Amino acid sequence: MLLRINPENPQVRLINRTVDVLRQGGVIAYPTDTVYGIGCDIFNRKGVKKIYQIKQRDPRKPFSFICSDLSEAANYAHISNFAFKLMKRHLPGPYTFVLEATRVVPDLLTTRQKTVGIRIPDHPIPLAIVRELGHPLVTTSANLSGNDTIEDPDDIFDRMGRMLDCVVDGGILSGEPSTVISLVNDQPELLRMGSGPVDWLEV
Repeated sequence: MLLRINPENPQVRLINRTVDVLRQGGVIAYPTDTVYGIGCDIFNRKGVKKIYQIKQRDPRKPFSFICSDLSEAANYAHISNFAFKLMKRHLPGPYTFVLEATRVVPDLLTTRQKTVGIRIPDHPIPLAIVRELGHPLVTTSANLSGNDTIEDPDDIFDRMGRMLDCVVDGGILSGEPSTVISLVNDQPELLRMGSGPVDWLEV
């Protein structure tokens, strides 16, 4: 299924259709403020395992997930005052912040060190999906491991449509993945340079 959703003013009925797919354990492709992502309901083990299969990804390598705001993120990650102030300045935006996970996060989505990546993208579609779903969405780039990300949703549908339950078309995206920064123990560390600038970060 290919759903064309207005990236500036998402149609409520199409967001609801997308969320229905997620609630049934489906896996979707969707736009973010950086690149297209693949995701599912974080509490649906069937969906999470399917994403690992689609991505041909090492099961020891965790996924990040999208939250609607910092209040929701605080349910899934331990956010210190230091981390909160820093994240508030840069989110929504093209960053993934790695933090210590709370017990609410399914084991399938954490590392051996019990950390998790938090994304709050500056894009109406994924935020609308997460708000309607009621909890976070797994996020990983729309590609197979080791391959380039796919910018055009029609190409995603053509190349990966059989593996996905829904492709949300929010227009062509050309960019880099998010910048990944660890804030574990209040010690900022650049883990991956991406689309988010780091001139504010001492590295």
